Amino acid sequence: MPHSLILNLTPKSPIYPQFLSGRHLHALFLTLVSSVDKELGTYLHDSKADKAFTLSPLQITKNSPIPKGNRGSVLKSHHQEAISTGTPCWWRISLLDDALFSKLTQLWLNLNPEQPWHLGSADLYITSIQGTPQSTQPWANACSYTQLYEQASDSERIISINFATPTAWRQGKYDSTLPTRESLFKSLLSRWNKYSKIEFSELNFDAIFPSFINIHTEIVPDSRSKFIGIVGEVTYRIMGDIEATQIKQINTLSNFALYSGIGRKTTMGMGMGRRVRN
Repeated sequence: MPHSLILNLTPKSPIYPQFLSGRHLHALFLTLVSSVDKELGTYLHDSKADKAFTLSPLQITKNSPIPKGNRGSVLKSHHQEAISTGTPCWWRISLLDDALFSKLTQLWLNLNPEQPWHLGSADLYITSIQGTPQSTQPWANACSYTQLYEQASDSERIISINFATPTAWRQGKYDSTLPTRESLFKSLLSRWNKYSKIEFSELNFDAIFPSFINIHTEIVPDSRSKFIGIVGEVTYRIMGDIEATQIKQINTLSNFALYSGIGRKTTMGMGMGRRVRN
């Protein structure tokens, strides 16, 4: 059962930009895991395979409400200035595997809002965790794989995807930022088939065509390299005579994007996306 969890955080001291990179947030997640299961934390650290979690960049909490299902927005993928002491922040963690979620249950249940966690040189508190949709937070949710499939439409032909943090796909030795139907949906299909136990074995993407594109590229600097990805929105249409089962599977994958992440470096804050509607 995939979960999209929002951790609400308050820094006890300033968080400087060099400690807000994907690598530092990845290390913080492994610290959280190791606090309840050290062997699991070590395994996730050492594993080179596709990992059953994704992370967002750290976001500063806005006061204005976000209507559920709104047109997507771009999140802050990197910070050039320090986040001040006491600034409310949020951080999204998605988990794709039931075993991983269950092993972390003790962390969520025994959360101590007075316990500081370290992000670089800064200390911060986890004040609360959201796991269900909120009017002010569209990134929180949970839904079983069976429900994702059963609730997906077998007739809806318009699919709009919000690429909220820079997204790119690996093609051979290099990255591509072009959101083709193959790059997007094959990325989602691979993770769906790996974790859902409801395999889509004969899904064809030839009937999917982009009909609206509003994207630009962003560069995310890191001490080791630079990551270039797209942010914005792309709408795809399912065209022609296509079986209802195929439409249902494509809609399932589109709804699954909220949890799975898209493309590369999803455990470092990249490829964070979700389906949006008018």
